[in-house]
Amino acid sequence: MGNTANNPENAAERELHDVRETLGAALATAQEHLEQNGGFLPFAVTLADDDELRLVFVSPGEPDDEGNVDTESMLADILELLRQGRDGYRAAAIASDVILPEHGSDGIHAAAEDRNGGLMAAVIPYVKTSEGFAFDTAEADTNEPLIWVD
Repeated sequence: MGNTANNPENAAERELHDVRETLGAALATAQEHLEQNGGFLPFAVTLADDDELRLVFVSPGEPDDEGNVDTESMLADILELLRQGRDGYRAAAIASDVILPEHGSDGIHAAAEDRNGGLMAAVIPYVKTSEGFAFDTAEADTNEPLIWVD
């Protein structure tokens, strides 16, 4: 009765591990980009079958007259890339910068999913300070499957 990949308990543990790992990597990478660059554009993190974490970026379109980039279009492009390549990885997370009216601040939002249906999402409220950024505690959020849907 050794541990096998077909053991439902091991499969559930692996799924939880995969969504936590991709979610954590996405949140940490977004925080790092904020601290180093003062902001970040949407991106994804994938966990391949070989246990490698990889970042997925897309090029932003031309800024509008006010210098803003269409992040919704970028998110759609990232999602399309993830759907096209989903057979090559076990889990993925998408991170984006969001406005949190209930906190009166911005936030890092990340949503992860596993090819077997595991879901996890979180948001980290933050504010810009004279020293850089102050991050609040991560809060669980809800999300729906977006990548492994047919």
